[in-house]
Amino acid sequence: MFKIGLKILPYLDTQRPDWSGKGPRPMITDIWYPVDESAKEQDIFIGPPDAPLFFAGRAAPNAELISDPETFPLILLSHGTGGTARQHAWLAEALCRYGYMVAGVNHHGNTALEPYHLKGFLHVWERPRDLSTVLDRLLADPVFGGRINRKQIGAAGFSLGGYTMIALAGGLLDLAMLKRAYLEPARDFQSEIPSEFPDQAAFMAQFDLLAEHDEEHKQSFRDKRIRAVLALAPVLGGGFGAQGLTPVQIPVAIMVGESDTLAPARYNAARFAEFIPQAELKILEGAVAHYTFLAEGTALGREILPHLCVDPPGVDRRVVHQKVGEKIRAFFDEYIKK
Repeated sequence: MFKIGLKILPYLDTQRPDWSGKGPRPMITDIWYPVDESAKEQDIFIGPPDAPLFFAGRAAPNAELISDPETFPLILLSHGTGGTARQHAWLAEALCRYGYMVAGVNHHGNTALEPYHLKGFLHVWERPRDLSTVLDRLLADPVFGGRINRKQIGAAGFSLGGYTMIALAGGLLDLAMLKRAYLEPARDFQSEIPSEFPDQAAFMAQFDLLAEHDEEHKQSFRDKRIRAVLALAPVLGGGFGAQGLTPVQIPVAIMVGESDTLAPARYNAARFAEFIPQAELKILEGAVAHYTFLAEGTALGREILPHLCVDPPGVDRRVVHQKVGEKIRAFFDEYIKK
């Protein structure tokens, strides 16, 4: 197994403005990569240095990329709404220790690294664009570009990052269909509303703001460089039907907790699996919930952010991460490395 390096790449997209319209779109990217045995790893945390909230694995900041082997497979990583790439350092570590590079993008306006912006939550189609543009930057990067095996590229995402995976794979989102799905009389989706919205009415009102972008969100964001994707607890399943998902012609692994109330498998993971030809669905039984896929909370994190850091009784987040990480690595080994 390899030791792990971690570096921040402050990429910009000069073709898309930031949400203020005053500069290029930021795409701050964390990249995990194999390093030499002599590198000194340290604990990585999320949150204020004097009061960290999450444990984000171990890595050697800014260590040099190991010289051998010549190239590595690359997995792009997309966090959930309002989160950060480092919330999924456990996933990056599960891959990187076995010879992968993993690059996690922090989605502008929808990441805890910066102030939130409403459009960052609503204009979800900018997320797959982020990953494709970061891939462009990585392949041209003077340090990492020549070390990426261009025939071994995949992607993984959590929650809204799971939607991002479906879009990258060629899925076509229909917002009108999504709105109808949320308004079905038999469906109570109050628990599915992102916490950033105060109630169901406030959430549904946002659909009217997106009407002018109808053609934009319906286009394909398929990136043909990506050979397989993993969606963890994906959302927005109601916005995809058979017509929108049959274009997905690459392997797609889908995993979700049986007790996930924020992204219920019935309306999301199972729907994607039903219509995607090469989908593999794994439902983690028991009390595994949505935020079980986030980084482990510190003692302070568990105290002040229990909804993110404390799992239901019987769930050991670290054990879940280890088991899921092994399954993810096996999936990418089969479909990316072969």
